[in-house]
Amino acid sequence: MIDSAIAREYLETGRCADCGVVDMHAHYGPFGGIAMVNDSPEQMLATMERCGVELMVSSGHTALADMVRGNAEITAITERHAGRWYAYLTYNPNYPVLGRRELEEYGNHPTYVGLKLHPTFHRYPLTGDAYRPAFAFAAARRLIVLTHTWGGSAYDRPELLAEVARRYPEVTFLAGHSGHGQFEECMAVARECPNVYLELTAAYAVRGLIESMVETVGAHKIVFGCDLPWFDPHYAIGCVVMAHISEEARRAVLRENALRLLEGRRRV
Repeated sequence: MIDSAIAREYLETGRCADCGVVDMHAHYGPFGGIAMVNDSPEQMLATMERCGVELMVSSGHTALADMVRGNAEITAITERHAGRWYAYLTYNPNYPVLGRRELEEYGNHPTYVGLKLHPTFHRYPLTGDAYRPAFAFAAARRLIVLTHTWGGSAYDRPELLAEVARRYPEVTFLAGHSGHGQFEECMAVARECPNVYLELTAAYAVRGLIESMVETVGAHKIVFGCDLPWFDPHYAIGCVVMAHISEEARRAVLRENALRLLEGRRRV
């Protein structure tokens, strides 16, 4: 048995009252490639309540293909649940003029705390020139940038993240999925770049990886995410709760690091 008050309470109740989780990687809205369950706003909020997720930051599924419609959808839902549900603005580099318009329209909206990039989905490299307006915008406003990263990808492998992180030291980058498949390389980037954090979506399920991240990079450079409504937060949180790490590390990963990053960026 893990010697942890958090773990004991989580096993008994399915949540931890004094360690409310902050989920830094979630989504909202329809996605044509898969059948989602429990994906309505009410169902997602009920899932958060059941699992002890205190607050969540989401991007819009629709925005991957139609950023105007998708960003409007996530704006509306986070306005309705302000203080509990925050937003990432999705930027599509294939439409740079439209993207700049979206940045100007929503960049100062109180429920937005950062940008979401998906280079693999948009088939455009993270280091490409069309992303420069987004990075410059984020740098000027000290926004968080959650970017998809994936091992071996021509568009967002860890080496490409390292390049843009060094180019924009004012921007806080979350490495979505922690460079899945190139975990060691992504850990090296997070260790070497002060502005890069590992984000746990899907990576949490790899046995021993959380322990390796804490030992190699430090618990202070890891944030929790689970891709709600794609994956069940109970399992994802449980992977952190039951990891062989210190109680302080659990709190840092599940809650404190994210709250520190959101400080000054949450306006509602």
